[in-house]
Amino acid sequence: MKRMNLYRTLVDLFMITLGTFTYAFGIVAINIQNNLAEGGLTGITLIIRYWLGIDPAYSTIILNIPILMLGYYFLGRKAIFYTLWGTASLSAGLWVWQRTSLATAINLDHDLFISALLAGLIAGIGLGITFKFGGTSGGVDILGKILEIKKGISMGKSLLLFDLFVLLASLSYLDVKHMMYTLLVSFVFSKVVNFVQDSSYNAKGTFIVSEHYTEVAEAIKYNLDRGVTFMDAEGGYKNHKKKVIYCIVRPNELHNLKTVVHEVDESAFVSIFDVNETIGNGFSYQPLKKKYFFKKAN
Repeated sequence: MKRMNLYRTLVDLFMITLGTFTYAFGIVAINIQNNLAEGGLTGITLIIRYWLGIDPAYSTIILNIPILMLGYYFLGRKAIFYTLWGTASLSAGLWVWQRTSLATAINLDHDLFISALLAGLIAGIGLGITFKFGGTSGGVDILGKILEIKKGISMGKSLLLFDLFVLLASLSYLDVKHMMYTLLVSFVFSKVVNFVQDSSYNAKGTFIVSEHYTEVAEAIKYNLDRGVTFMDAEGGYKNHKKKVIYCIVRPNELHNLKTVVHEVDESAFVSIFDVNETIGNGFSYQPLKKKYFFKKAN
């Protein structure tokens, strides 16, 4: 068990490093090169860079120290350790990429539209990976979490307010045109980071209501090799007691599931919904073998 926990921790730390280095690459290669601002603490470091000439690699560490000290009293040890690691990795990534010709060699001919799309894409991928494995890049993420715990303010609202404040402050060195493209960066970033966080083990959940629930369940288990769960329910119209089948499948198995159910009971009611993450045998481990010819269970 200890070896398993150590392995998972090492994987988490590696992926957090990969994510923060990816994020740092986007900041150096796209944002800085094309005068695009950034929200949160990273945006503050870019403001400091412009007015005081301080390397963001250093100001990231300096600004995070008091925030991390405050966060230590409200967050668990693992969370604060991962945050420390993410902060240090981000600072190291900013330092490395600024001294590497690869990050400064990307020539977009100052096309702000393409730059904004790339900045949002790279940042979303980088921080999406970081968040997915339990890390953060430090900064306002910690303040948002503290406000959520102490004041009941959702992180979404507090982080939005922080970003708005930083973006308004960025007008001290950017014109409105560059600021509008920065807003495009933020939009693309929000979409990509959610996709990266939620897409690994996404699935489709189904509720199936059928008078022949036993036969339907057996057919699903036989043809798709998927487990099912029976849940007690009561009809709202006639108050009849009945069983509802709950089953989770991969998106590409959904058509097969509907075919199986229809062959057993053409009048079955099937409700389908998104499941953002599924952990367990058949989803996060070895894939199940597909069956292409359906047979009704005996």
